[in-house]
Amino acid sequence: MNNPFSNKTAISSILVISAVILLLLLWLIYLREPTSAGDTIDLSFLPALNAVLNSLSAISLILGYIAIRKEQKTRHLKMMISALTFSFLFLISYLTYHAFHGDTLFQGEGWIRNVYFFILISHILLSVVVLPLVLTTVYFAATGNFKRHPKIARITFPLWLYVSVTGVLIYLLLNHL
Repeated sequence: MNNPFSNKTAISSILVISAVILLLLLWLIYLREPTSAGDTIDLSFLPALNAVLNSLSAISLILGYIAIRKEQKTRHLKMMISALTFSFLFLISYLTYHAFHGDTLFQGEGWIRNVYFFILISHILLSVVVLPLVLTTVYFAATGNFKRHPKIARITFPLWLYVSVTGVLIYLLLNHL
């Protein structure tokens, strides 16, 4: 079951999928003009929805961490599936919003601008790293490789949690300053 060839193939596939998603995001946000349908479709609710989905993902991650520390494996599994689901829904909503709306510029001035860009840049960089880590962590769990799963989960968990929480912070800074 833990055949190194199949692990290598799976991880290579995860890296390719992650790269394709990253390239799609870069193209969607920075290299193409938003579609004109964004003028007729009101998607202004999506950033708030994205913040809610990121919050729910973060809460699920924390509850899943607590569950596994208490050796509640079934609860841990449910919380991790919830975190994955919320993150997947976030990605769909995020892609939809940016396909029609494009990038949102930060309007804040002074010291908060530096704080915002630090959070944004760290969020973006860690998002790039966390996607293949999440998929790899899930792969090891799904294939029953519980020797590797906890090792990579120890790296994945804090990064995924950081990305989820900073996603909410970015929303708050963009929309409530």
